[in-house]
Parts: sequence; structure tokens; C-alpha cells
Amino acid sequence: MPRHVLMVIDMLKDFIDSNGTLNCGESGRKIVPFVVEKVKEFMNQQEPIIFIMDAHSPEDPEFSRFPIHCVYGTPGASLIDELASLIEEYPFAIKVPKTRYSGFYRTNLSKILEDLNPVAVHIVGVCTNICVLYTVEELRNRDFRTIVYSKGVASFDEEAHLWALKQMETVLGAEIVE
Repeated sequence: MPRHVLMVIDMLKDFIDSNGTLNCGESGRKIVPFVVEKVKEFMNQQEPIIFIMDAHSPEDPEFSRFPIHCVYGTPGASLIDELASLIEEYPFAIKVPKTRYSGFYRTNLSKILEDLNPVAVHIVGVCTNICVLYTVEELRNRDFRTIVYSKGVASFDEEAHLWALKQMETVLGAEIVE
């Protein structure tokens, strides 16, 4: 049976919770119910779910451009409660910590996907114009069929969010669906 994979990008407390140090604002909170439903859908089908998770060192050079966020081992770097409690016992949940925008940079994501050999990778998460975009770019460079849920991605910058969706569709060839 063809395997589909759900990739949940940076649905972490520092990005989603209202008191997170780099929260995406209301647009980030708005996608939580959709993301939870997608996770439940993939769990019901016993399909793999990959959680791409920012996990920085306290001295990360990225902090010269963005506020300190998602420091490895801190509460802000953990999955939002709505997802953490949901997947606690799920055997097909895979967590991939990352230190840069792309989920592939210095991670084992390529090997995970090679082993899973999915017919499609489905994408939800934040921020559309940053970590989602650069992870989708890498998926498409590896010729994975990539499906991005417009109702399941968000950014603190609506104009950049819309631009990124268009780039993913027209330049990268990702499928943008509701």
C-alpha cells in the first residue's frame, strides 16, 4: 500500500503559544485545530508523522537576526500541548531536531524519508515563508511529491505567507491544497 507521510514543521511553543518568544501571532494559533485534525487523520491511518522541530544552542548565530527562541531542552522548543499529548504513545511519530530553516540541514531527514519511501509528503506548520518554504524546497529538489495545506500553514507576515505559497506552487511544483 502506498505510504503517505505528514510533516509537521515547528508547531512549537515559542512559535505558537501567545507567550512564545517568536510567536506567529493569531495566524499561528488559527491553524492549530486544522493541524490537530491532520495529525489525527494520519494516526487513524497509521501513517508516519515527522515533527520537524527547531532546537538551537543558546549561542546560535541565528539569534543575531531573530529573538532567542526554541533553545534545545527549554519549554519553548517543545511541541504545543495539543500535539504533544496526542502523539505521546503514537509509534509512528518521528521527531527531527533542526538548527536551520530547512528540516534537512545537518539532520537525518533524508535517511528517514529514504527508508519510508513515501508516495507523497504532506506539509503543515510554521512559518510558511521560512522553515516551511525551505523544507519544501529541499523535498522538491529530491523529487518528493509534496502537498502543502494552505489551511495548515501560517506566518507572522501575511504578505510573505502568500508569496511563499505561490513560490512553492509555481516555482517548486508543490501542490497547494486547502
